[in-house]
Amino acid sequence: MTTDTISMLWDTTRLYPGPAAIVLENDFAAGSSRAEAFRGQYQGEIADLDDDGLLEALTAYEALEEFLAKPQLYAYLLFAADSGDDAVKRLSQRAAEFGNLMSRELLFFDLELIHLPDDRFAELAANPRFAGYRHYLASLRKFRPHTLAEREESLLKQKNLTGVEAFTRLFDELSASFSFRFELDGEERDYTGEELLGLLHHPSADVRERAFGTFLNRHAEHGIVYTSVFNNVVLDHSQEMELRSYRHPMEPTNLGNELTAEVVERLMTVSEANYPLAREYFRLKARLLGLPQLKSTDIYAPVGESDRTYSFDEAKDLVLAAYGEFSTEFRDIAAAFFQERRIDVLPRHGKGGGAFCMGMTPHLSPYVLLNFTGNLRDVATLAHELGHGIHFVLAQQQTMVNYHAPLPLAETASVFGEMLLTRHLLERESDPGVKIALLCAKIEDIIATTFRQNVLTRFEEKLHQERSTGLLTAGRIGDIWWEENRKLYGDAVTMIEPYRWGWSYISHFIHARFYCYSYTFAELLVLSLYRSYLDKGAEFIPCYRSLLASGGSLSPSDTVRPAGIDLADPGFWQKGYDSLSDLIKELERLT
Repeated sequence: MTTDTISMLWDTTRLYPGPAAIVLENDFAAGSSRAEAFRGQYQGEIADLDDDGLLEALTAYEALEEFLAKPQLYAYLLFAADSGDDAVKRLSQRAAEFGNLMSRELLFFDLELIHLPDDRFAELAANPRFAGYRHYLASLRKFRPHTLAEREESLLKQKNLTGVEAFTRLFDELSASFSFRFELDGEERDYTGEELLGLLHHPSADVRERAFGTFLNRHAEHGIVYTSVFNNVVLDHSQEMELRSYRHPMEPTNLGNELTAEVVERLMTVSEANYPLAREYFRLKARLLGLPQLKSTDIYAPVGESDRTYSFDEAKDLVLAAYGEFSTEFRDIAAAFFQERRIDVLPRHGKGGGAFCMGMTPHLSPYVLLNFTGNLRDVATLAHELGHGIHFVLAQQQTMVNYHAPLPLAETASVFGEMLLTRHLLERESDPGVKIALLCAKIEDIIATTFRQNVLTRFEEKLHQERSTGLLTAGRIGDIWWEENRKLYGDAVTMIEPYRWGWSYISHFIHARFYCYSYTFAELLVLSLYRSYLDKGAEFIPCYRSLLASGGSLSPSDTVRPAGIDLADPGFWQKGYDSLSDLIKELERLT
């Protein structure tokens, strides 16, 4: 392995020396002992603690949660990088079982906080000494009507190991195991899934369609497994909703996101009302490509100069320069990922697909996983994930219970980073052809993170609704997928037949119920924030930095209020789509 290759693999030894390290074994043992001792000290006592005692308990709980998280996060990183390694598989399963046991051991703490008497809770909410825990306690409290007794909660968690978590693990391992035989430029070789998806940016329409068809058909070959996984994950959610007296499949997510169903529905209906904007762009792009109509494999086809490829060093320099123009602090935080080798770049067999930034804890630095293939979209993905990384680092001023931003805000810094990159690239180009290519890439990105995510959310919503009446066949799941995508594409895009399996590889449906609308939320929020930045310049940066540094210490509405944003304003979401309309008009002028 060359030095250059090593520099593009992350170094997890700053966490533990290896999967068989004694210190890792000791931490598993110490974690179990500390959790048992915490339970022995506080179980049944929370309601009777005075202010000093409760503050001490909360501080001890956070320290324990952070200690327990480290070996689990380490195992997750190793498994994401190589799910085919037997030692890593064993560690990953052990960490999952350990985490499940620890969550059951500490379950009593949240439950006793949730069920504090009303007068005691009111005292804590008004007490300045608990200001740092006010949002955390309120976040727990809102689940009070849906919380079961400790024994029942514990049994549900225990059964998850062989239930929904087992199906999730099956989905991940199967998807990561695929290799795809594919011919390109006269050479036939094995490709990873990420490499095939990267070919959706290839200049040849034939290559794009063959690559996506090959990818989807492999998933169709394993349709029995994917259909079973989806059916069981959705059924598990349905049964838990019934046990907890939720009324709608999305209600637990909305409650956790601290958003009303009305706000989320408004977000989605405004998105649907603007679907014609996407179709307007798709027709324009068909003309730019010289096609009578786009196929679903042409959505990300390169226009003009955007078919160029980038080395990873070029991508890194571009992204760091874009962040540096905004803030030297942001640039330095992003640069540390490369300097400390907390980023894994190269696609390979056994490695998880897609990209993510793993926020660890307030005292452990985050890590980034990519599958970099060199196209412009991959450069934007680097900016996106490093945006997450900046967010996680700035939020490290919070304590453990306030560290992670609520889901609707979790994509804010990442999407903002992509906007900074686009601006950096556009300002350095004088060639209209290159500007057209960059504008197309940005517009497609906004369409992907708003309209497409809205389609995914509607698909997931309908999937859950229909599964409540019985088992869904692969054909019916494909029909639901087709119907929801057709609402977006209309007569502007023809979907290729293998796209009926387009639902099968999207991990958000398996890992996190109704996560996808958070992308739509974040994109429209960022378009508003970015307009403020263009208007205010450097004056905007402290407000934005404060927003990111707040982590999960405030609700979404309270977090964005200092930026002059009211999430309840019916016109707020439309402003984001007005910005998209402006970009499409700018593209039309250039063409």
